[in-house]
Amino acid sequence: QVQLVESGGGLAQPGGSLRLSCAASGSIVNIYDMGWYRQAPGNQRELVARITIGGRINYADSVKGRFTISRDNAKNTVYLQMNSLKYEDTAVYYCYARIHVRTTVSDYWGQGTQVTVSS
Repeated sequence: QVQLVESGGGLAQPGGSLRLSCAASGSIVNIYDMGWYRQAPGNQRELVARITIGGRINYADSVKGRFTISRDNAKNTVYLQMNSLKYEDTAVYYCYARIHVRTTVSDYWGQGTQVTVSS
């Protein structure tokens, strides 16, 4: 019914930049929260950034000032601009969205995209 498709991951050098995109498609009535989580090997999945339908934003302390989340409601898409990348940003990044489909509101996840920061 609903798919979240991510793109934009890859390899970057320390201090470099990457931009992630995540587009939702399907029988969508409305999208409430959208965001990004990440999971490094041996670690739990953690929140990176989240943006509400009204534009309120939360960032993990570790990415404040370096990452910027935004969304295009007309395209059902959320973005994550990642600047000044550090080795510790290496992880699989997962897109997340809370979506109203027909009469149900549920949480959906993307398949994950690898971000590797290495020299």
